[in-house]
Amino acid sequence: MASPIEIEAMRRAIDAARFVVRTFPNPRVGCVLLDTNGNEIAIGVHQGAGTPHAEVDALTQAGSRAAGATAVVTLEPCNHTGRTGPCAQALIDAGVVRVVFAQSDPNQQAAGGALTLRAAGIDVEAGVLAIEAAEINIAWSHAVTTGRPFVTWKYAATLDGLSAAPDGSSKWITGTEARRDVQKFRAGVDAIVAGTGSVLADDPRLTIRDEDDNPLPYAQQPLRVVVGQRTIPRFYRVFDQTAPMLLIQSRDPDTVLKKLAEREIRHVWLEGGPRLAGAFWNAGLIDRVIGYIAPALLGAGLPALEASATTLADLRPIDLSDLTMIGKDIRLIGTPLKAPREDFD
Repeated sequence: MASPIEIEAMRRAIDAARFVVRTFPNPRVGCVLLDTNGNEIAIGVHQGAGTPHAEVDALTQAGSRAAGATAVVTLEPCNHTGRTGPCAQALIDAGVVRVVFAQSDPNQQAAGGALTLRAAGIDVEAGVLAIEAAEINIAWSHAVTTGRPFVTWKYAATLDGLSAAPDGSSKWITGTEARRDVQKFRAGVDAIVAGTGSVLADDPRLTIRDEDDNPLPYAQQPLRVVVGQRTIPRFYRVFDQTAPMLLIQSRDPDTVLKKLAEREIRHVWLEGGPRLAGAFWNAGLIDRVIGYIAPALLGAGLPALEASATTLADLRPIDLSDLTMIGKDIRLIGTPLKAPREDFD
């Protein structure tokens, strides 16, 4: 059983991993090394593909002090050679005598680290704060277990559920604070997806920008994806050189996600418009909803979602996990439920 010191170290490892913004296409992982007295020797994090894994980062910092140490890791040490070597073997080679990890690795290509460590005589404790650790890798875990990216649908709407005026204009329904809040979420995804209709109407950049509305460096930008069969003129901003860009000439959500999975995209940020969102909703391919509701009414215009409901029995509830005021707007975050809530019967 994990000691209180190891549990506290796991919390520090989780916090360290949480604050790494984007590790595409890998998971967020933190690792704390403890000496025989429970003192912290080093704390490592994974920064993304091609960089050292969290365990190796911590071992490098510790050097010879790693011999006899306990490694507290948010994810089961990997057991395969990819862009880097297996972390399980690195821990063995460093002389670590105990490994405490939280989430078991759901990626079958990398799993098995615990068995390798035990076979080498290392004491292994699994499942410590597993739920908390899994929370920071929901999208990645979903992608590696289902074979398709996790999809977050973001929308902005008025109190009467409209995302654009009758003429199609939608800039801006929400305030500055809400739009800045969106940038924080965008920073952690792998692809930002919009439909051709939305792009033609609004000419969005689909990039991550700083507080002064300047785009972040190209290497930090998610893939911009425009979906649909309408032609986008080359002078539109999605074609500029501030971020990578991909055109997918299909309206089928399964086709879109398959093409993105081939590029190791784990987390898709679906921005719109309402027809594209409706297609994903009808297909049951929206995993999280983030809505920004402005304290205003339009009275007429385009709905945030154009789906195929025909009767109230088609109502699909959202399990809300967050309800927050962002400036003057309301932010809602929730998960679509697969079955109706009991109190909706």
